[in-house]
Amino acid sequence: MTPRRSSSPRAPPSNNISVKGLTRFHRARKRHVVTSQTEHKCVLDSCRHLKQEGFEVTCLPVRPNGLVHLDQLGAAIRPDTGPVSVMAVNNEIGVVQLLEEIGRICREKGVVFHTDAAQAIGKIPIDVEKMGIGLMSLSGHKIYGPKGVGAALYIRRRPRVWVERQMSGGGQERGIRSGTVPTPLAVGMGAACEIAEKEMEYDSRRISSLQERLLNGIRARLDGVVVNGSLEHRYPGNLNLSFAYVEGESLLMGLKEVAVSSGSACTSASLRALGVDEDMAHTSIRFGIGSKEESKLQVKEMTNNENVDSAGLEIMNFVSLPIFRFPTIPSLVKILDLNDFVLLLEVFLVNLSSS
Repeated sequence: MTPRRSSSPRAPPSNNISVKGLTRFHRARKRHVVTSQTEHKCVLDSCRHLKQEGFEVTCLPVRPNGLVHLDQLGAAIRPDTGPVSVMAVNNEIGVVQLLEEIGRICREKGVVFHTDAAQAIGKIPIDVEKMGIGLMSLSGHKIYGPKGVGAALYIRRRPRVWVERQMSGGGQERGIRSGTVPTPLAVGMGAACEIAEKEMEYDSRRISSLQERLLNGIRARLDGVVVNGSLEHRYPGNLNLSFAYVEGESLLMGLKEVAVSSGSACTSASLRALGVDEDMAHTSIRFGIGSKEESKLQVKEMTNNENVDSAGLEIMNFVSLPIFRFPTIPSLVKILDLNDFVLLLEVFLVNLSSS
């Protein structure tokens, strides 16, 4: 197998080239795209653009654990299906899809399997032959390579996968993406990939241990903690939790040493697809474990037992505040008069700042 590679800044342009480029190249015969509801926004937006051009898109639901229904995937593929695009590791909830099984279905149906592997590279083993991957989007900065570069797109040569260029210009990268290749960035990503491959097994064991320690510590002291997505099929460095009766944005503001991320219920496609109700979605927090960039920690890196315990303790102390024994903020807005709600919020913030 001899691959072709195209260099582009980060995974989103690569996803656009894969989804739009392959579909448009085969527009005369392939008028259908299959993807899932938990894909990255750039994949979902690419599919929306294709629908506006007259193509058909099947956006598959996922199970409550975040995994694609394999039977539904196989049934959705038609003779006129172009790409099947399923993310390898979800960026919001960390779920790892069954790539080998998806690739097998695509191979049997004679369609091209594209996967956004930006969150997977250097973290889980990827074998494009065994997994039947025809197009794969990557991103250098996810493994501490230079920002602004990916591999960024793996394109299978045998059997050849054809894509239509999405940018006109000098014809670099065999016409797939015009623009001068940033040699230092490409070399830097190659070096990062080499290091990540050597360290992958060790990092996996270490990060799995830290995730288990954090989750068990929180669950031992707090009730109403829900893991969003499969624990079995998950990259351990991405842990998405919901805390009953806790507004996610309030938790973000209250944690002084731990910086985590939260997606609102109206924007989190992955949580909606999992069937998480509105109140619990508002309480969702994503924890990154194992490395400085992923953990998003302002003071302490969540890379050892001591710091994981410290982070867990701060979270538990904050969530245990009396105000969080009430319903979530969206629920309070529905229950209380607006003026009463604003007054309650002001009192809470004053107490929080003085504590």
